Amino acid sequence: MNLRPPGYEPGELPDCSTPRRGVNYSRCYFDCLMRVAAIDLGTNTTRLLVADVADGRVDEVSRRTTITRLGEGVDSRGKLLPLPIARVRNCLTDYRHELESLGAERALLVATSAVRDADNGDAFLGEIEWSYGFTTRLLTGEEEAELTLRGASGGRDLPADAVVVDIGGGSTELITAHERVSTDLGSVRLTERFLTSDPPTEDELDSLAAAVRSVLAEQVPEGLKAQQGIGVAGTVTSLAALDLGLVEYDPDRVHGHKLGDGAVKAQLERLAALPLAERREVPGLDPERAPVIVAGAVILREVMSHLGLPAIEASEHDILHGTALEAAKLPEPVEGDAPPGAYTCC
Repeated sequence: MNLRPPGYEPGELPDCSTPRRGVNYSRCYFDCLMRVAAIDLGTNTTRLLVADVADGRVDEVSRRTTITRLGEGVDSRGKLLPLPIARVRNCLTDYRHELESLGAERALLVATSAVRDADNGDAFLGEIEWSYGFTTRLLTGEEEAELTLRGASGGRDLPADAVVVDIGGGSTELITAHERVSTDLGSVRLTERFLTSDPPTEDELDSLAAAVRSVLAEQVPEGLKAQQGIGVAGTVTSLAALDLGLVEYDPDRVHGHKLGDGAVKAQLERLAALPLAERREVPGLDPERAPVIVAGAVILREVMSHLGLPAIEASEHDILHGTALEAAKLPEPVEGDAPPGAYTCC
């Protein structure tokens, strides 16, 4: 998936030195402009954003998403497995070529739940840093929430009555202006734990929902309530695309779409009733997200119920945008020795 920056006509190539039509820029924007690459190494997806960053704003040049399932088996075996590692390495090779061709000056890769939970996670990041030249950071749950907030809010203060909901493959973050809550409620993790039948049985779905409610009751502070919800990452954006009836995913239409609680329940019932092979054929849904979308939808339904949200707004602005802002702060990369642990992860 590639997104054209605002102000360009189809077929135009981004040019850092040329103002974009219809977009207002300060003088500082052009004085401080830096093209960066942000890579989000998630439990289910590996994503790339190449963007022009200056004056606190992030203008997208190119954006790609690849479902690599790095977290496959981590919940039960406690380590990153060879096949998911190979999928990620192939993806990062492609991303490296793209960000170089687009002239990115800095590249920051952030790793989240799957790498946090894996015994060989640190070694794997050392290998990535040495092999690809990316700066890497293993985020804590709170740091992940903070970067997601920066990306989703566009650098503005989040309204006091709003919550950002980030449902990932290995964890779910709930973020308000004053609270940062990170849980182990992830779509990959819970699919592997609970949904073993195809399609999932009612008992499996009920057990999954009960587990989600238990974690929310235990870990979400009683005072965390919200009137508005902003949903980021693949579960929410995929359900928004299905609610819109899209045949092909369109990020411009998905961004800002409000997904009511009734729509979430309707899509969950529809998807849960389908065998995986049929779920992969649903128009508008990435076939590689089909294995985990049911668990993700259950998490979203229960989060909205717990917080009393009648609707949630889908956002294409997320941790990638926060990571891009961080990438712009990096010093110029230098050649060096291999980091400790490189080439020893598997």
